[in-house]
Amino acid sequence: MVSGYKICARCLMDTTDPNIVFDENGVCNHCHDHDRLMKQKVVTGKAGEEYLQKLVDEMKRDGRGKPYDCLIGVSGGVDSTYVAYLVKKMGLRPLAVHMDNGWDSELAVKNIEETLKRLGIDLHTEVLDWEEFKSLQVAFLKSSTPDSEIPSDHAIWAVLGDLADKLKVKYIVSGFNVRTETHLPRAWSQGHFDWKYIRSVNQLFGRGRLKTFPHIGFFTYYRRLLTHRRVDILNYIDFNKTEAMKILEQELGWRYYGGKHYESIYTRFYQGYILPTKFGYDKRRSHLSSLICSGETTRDAALKELDKPTYQPTMQEEDREYVVKKLGLTDDEFEAILNAPKKTFWDYPSYGRIIEGPALKGLYNLGRDWYRARQKRAHQAEA
Repeated sequence: MVSGYKICARCLMDTTDPNIVFDENGVCNHCHDHDRLMKQKVVTGKAGEEYLQKLVDEMKRDGRGKPYDCLIGVSGGVDSTYVAYLVKKMGLRPLAVHMDNGWDSELAVKNIEETLKRLGIDLHTEVLDWEEFKSLQVAFLKSSTPDSEIPSDHAIWAVLGDLADKLKVKYIVSGFNVRTETHLPRAWSQGHFDWKYIRSVNQLFGRGRLKTFPHIGFFTYYRRLLTHRRVDILNYIDFNKTEAMKILEQELGWRYYGGKHYESIYTRFYQGYILPTKFGYDKRRSHLSSLICSGETTRDAALKELDKPTYQPTMQEEDREYVVKKLGLTDDEFEAILNAPKKTFWDYPSYGRIIEGPALKGLYNLGRDWYRARQKRAHQAEA
């Protein structure tokens, strides 16, 4: 913990992360995490090619007699679109899964349709009950935590898991990658798989029970850790986001949105307006910091990028009017949400509070260490 303002000497992470820690050289814990995870989880060059080919062969064997070898989530963003491009290029038979939560931009819809058509990939779209989901999103805004994207993140993994069970497909190929997504402060967002947390916020601030919302219960989550296999495919290639975008634009007609996760109107507004305005969190810090550590940009260039508005001010105003109206709020109600005292994940009931509490902390750490060791042994055996 640090008193007074401080920024990392290597990246852009600063004391807007209340839990940031700096070493004697002024380098933050997120940079050290990036370096550690690069060594642990990233395999590139010839070794990466060989490891990935083993995984692909394994997925094909497991997919025999089934309609698909694997599932991929698609949002229209660069990472998920590049995953679709890669798995098809490798001869796999993926089912693309998209969750429509009511906030897709027009460009996102076009990008998804054009990409999958050109690649010849089947699409399953899960459409959330809008009234139910709208109530849940408003509940999270009223909870005054920085976790308002949690419901969408939770639901897409629930949908992927449900389909994997139904289709008996073991492998879920993800676009998450260490190079560009490691500077992620827990204080800025947590509880992605914590159904108790989501349900508690809804009970306190929502308008009714969540009857149809896709979710992952406590035991289901841990069962799927053992029965499903998540493959972060971008960790096994020499992934460069800028180069990936060029390939997608040239070969698939894909078009950029102007920011990470801006394929969703709500995400664009939440990350570009609500988080910085209410909490002082600028998600560009984390995205750019990972790119600095991965060598895709320089610290000076990233600082210049951070000096720019999060996105075009006129679009922010348009988004604000659209989002407030779509959520059924008045301007006064939205202002009250922005000005309400800030809360955190730990202010509400959750599985996390139970598991990481003093009674179960030791048992939780043992289970976590066992799972990590299991994953490491599997990784070494396959390599």
